[in-house]
Amino acid sequence: MSGHLTGFTAPVFDSQSVFRAVMNAFARPGQKQVITCSMSAPEGVPLAAYAVLLALVDMDTPVFLGRWGDDRALLDDLIFHTHAPVTAEPQSAAFVLVDGADFATHASRFFTGTSEYPDRGATVIVEVAGFDGTPNLRLSGPGLKDGQEIAVRGLPAEFVPAMAANRASFPLGFDVLLVSGAEMIGLPRSTRVEAF
Repeated sequence: MSGHLTGFTAPVFDSQSVFRAVMNAFARPGQKQVITCSMSAPEGVPLAAYAVLLALVDMDTPVFLGRWGDDRALLDDLIFHTHAPVTAEPQSAAFVLVDGADFATHASRFFTGTSEYPDRGATVIVEVAGFDGTPNLRLSGPGLKDGQEIAVRGLPAEFVPAMAANRASFPLGFDVLLVSGAEMIGLPRSTRVEAF
């Protein structure tokens, strides 16, 4: 066992802070949010991704961990803190943690909700290399009156077409959180994502 040394320092306040950051990320697509609570994550796991999982998953929300699926420290800590079931099937997960390669492999299999409950589509957390550099994505749609350009490093070529297909199935679909370190950007399923 990992000793469960990672997690929130003040669980109630920290989880509320992370929840607000996630809500802001989805309400303001393209605007960077930063996890500010004092915490640590298992080595090699993006801090923002781990914080979101600790704050939002529980025993009723299956999690798919992509390349981290064999990370014993992450599995032990996540199960210890949240009791979330970990699944090997991305289509069974309410929350998904992937890197760019995992996203390219599994994008067509993420859960998109049902006609009765479209809001139950998965939240897909995608690790990227950073949010600096020359803008390479243009965002438009709800919450983006004049559109927005963002820079994201480390996305696979399949990302933009997968997001177009995802938006085309609205209100079904999955929502995306891009994460790098303690930073994250939300892309709800209603957001149009174009490369330039």
